[in-house]
Amino acid sequence: MSWHLGRLAGFDIESTGVSPERDRIVTACVVQCGGNQPVASATWMADPGVEIPEAASAVHGITTERARKEGAPAAEVVEQVVTALTAVVLSGIPVVAMNAAYDLTMLDREARRHGVQPLAETVGADLRVVDPFVLDKQVVPRRRGKRTLTALCEAYRVPLDGAHDAAADALAACRVVWRIGQQYPEIGSASLDALHQQQIGWAAQQAADLADYFRRTPGKQDRAKTVRGDWPYIPHQRTGGAS
Repeated sequence: MSWHLGRLAGFDIESTGVSPERDRIVTACVVQCGGNQPVASATWMADPGVEIPEAASAVHGITTERARKEGAPAAEVVEQVVTALTAVVLSGIPVVAMNAAYDLTMLDREARRHGVQPLAETVGADLRVVDPFVLDKQVVPRRRGKRTLTALCEAYRVPLDGAHDAAADALAACRVVWRIGQQYPEIGSASLDALHQQQIGWAAQQAADLADYFRRTPGKQDRAKTVRGDWPYIPHQRTGGAS
């Protein structure tokens, strides 16, 4: 059976900012869907232990005050999220994450910050990820406009109720990759092992192309230095590490 017709596990994080190295998890969701089984969703809200900037609150709706009042300790949330994803991965279910390198890198750094064994060290080579951001750039390389989850949902006619809500985004990402698998046989018929490896190469090439574009664009040259092609997460650098 094609991978997109089986069980999928959407994963999404909403955070204090845009840096997976420095920022913190505020909400997270792991939702299992598909495979002719009911949807099963687990969501968390964390007290990140730091102030949530107003700009971040404006995106996901969680203020510092609310996180402190309703959120669980960050270490507890991170451990539970890693445990949930470990169970998914060891069951042979692919993790679906929009721009996976962001969410999985942030989870990795949060785990290290709070003394939790990181997902990568727990599941090792068993991790299989499907990233709608990488897939869309591969199958429609010249698509105009943004490639946000909202934009991809519009392109693939997927409903998205409550963008920037971790649960809504995680489920929508699964629906987008299902559409891509249906519309592009070369994606849908690939084995999970092959597709995971292909995405590693595609993400690296896409990053190289983006960096080259920045280098050739006046006023954007410095942005080329910040482009990373690591996928599905950025390896932890023990000499630098996360703060």
